Amino acid sequence: MKKNSLLYKINEGIHDMCYIWAKEIKSVVQDEGVLIFFIIVPFLYPLIYSWAYNNEVVREVPTAVVDNSNTSQSRTFIRHFDASPNTKVAYRCNDLQEARDLVEKQIVHGILYFPEDFATRLNRMEQATVSVYCDMALMLNYKAIFQTATAVQGEMNKDIQISLSGNYTDREEQISTQPLAFEEVPLFNSTGGYGNFIIPGVLILILQQTLLLGIGLAAGTARENNRYKDLVPISKHYNGLFRIVFGKALCYFMIYMVISAYVILVIPRLFHYTALARGTDLVGLMVPFLLSCIFFGMFVSCIIRYRENVILLVVFTSIPLLFMSGASWPQSNIPGVWQGISWLFPSTWAVRGFIRMNSMGATLHEIQFEYQMLWLQVIVYFLAACLVYRYQIIHTRKRAIEKLNYMQERAQKAKSNKQ
Repeated sequence: MKKNSLLYKINEGIHDMCYIWAKEIKSVVQDEGVLIFFIIVPFLYPLIYSWAYNNEVVREVPTAVVDNSNTSQSRTFIRHFDASPNTKVAYRCNDLQEARDLVEKQIVHGILYFPEDFATRLNRMEQATVSVYCDMALMLNYKAIFQTATAVQGEMNKDIQISLSGNYTDREEQISTQPLAFEEVPLFNSTGGYGNFIIPGVLILILQQTLLLGIGLAAGTARENNRYKDLVPISKHYNGLFRIVFGKALCYFMIYMVISAYVILVIPRLFHYTALARGTDLVGLMVPFLLSCIFFGMFVSCIIRYRENVILLVVFTSIPLLFMSGASWPQSNIPGVWQGISWLFPSTWAVRGFIRMNSMGATLHEIQFEYQMLWLQVIVYFLAACLVYRYQIIHTRKRAIEKLNYMQERAQKAKSNKQ
């Protein structure tokens, strides 16, 4: 086979890629830190996170009651409030200060306050007030207390309205309390729970963060052990550089295709979350997402010098990336500057695409914009990874040459001293 023939170059390229792939697989298996972030963390973290939110809603949230009215109307309100599955009247306090002390100690998460004139104002046909104080440390507790109090006051308002209407039939009472009939139907989050709302975005973010951590640790270990010198013979030209990047990316891609299948297919079905996406559409989305994450991780890993810094940076950006993706905060309310910053990360487009596919039943064609942006990131970050790897290899070659020259000079000086 001629060296300049196309077939020879293809065979040489495949051989070099397989060599780099085998070296990277070996380094991943031998590095305990990389194995933890590539295998153990993506296996356990989705389980723990999904299990924590598997109940979807909170139940029996403890609440304190301050009933200065002490009338049948206030006791009816409290009884209905306590009968709800979401809340529980845990303490009855004499004043607001006593109830506030319970909230500060986290014994209760909210307060119901009935003023002295509560029943008097109702009997005078005046508007009465029930004050609801909620601990905003956890939005789920706030939601349970506030919505339950709102539902109870709505039912009591209906009873008062019926008693004053003077109707003769049940149908007349129904029309007077609800002149406009409506039916509330959740379109996508059928359970109305927090798990179905947030878990899909978190799963995609887990894939990105663990992949970046693993690649960063692997690159840091290679830099500390000076393993880049093994790549110097292959990187004599640009084709060799492409082989290095493709060979290393192939290693990470093969590992994370298996991990991503477990995370996005097994976890939602294991915890009975909404899963409407078709398998072919998921594969079409995950391929550019994983490739863009891999090339982005290779690019970042060459910029950050120490492997410990990779952990700090990736962990620090986890929560901001979740917010900027639009999964837990409305995308329309995110400032333009932060939206522009979010476009740099593959998770932004993958989270939006995955939620629409998995929770809303969208097809790959219907998330075409996110799909195209992921492929654009694949191209951009591949070229960026090639540039930083080229710099890294050239730097390693220079250091090797300098070290060789230094050793030769020392050998010559030692030889001259003997003579």
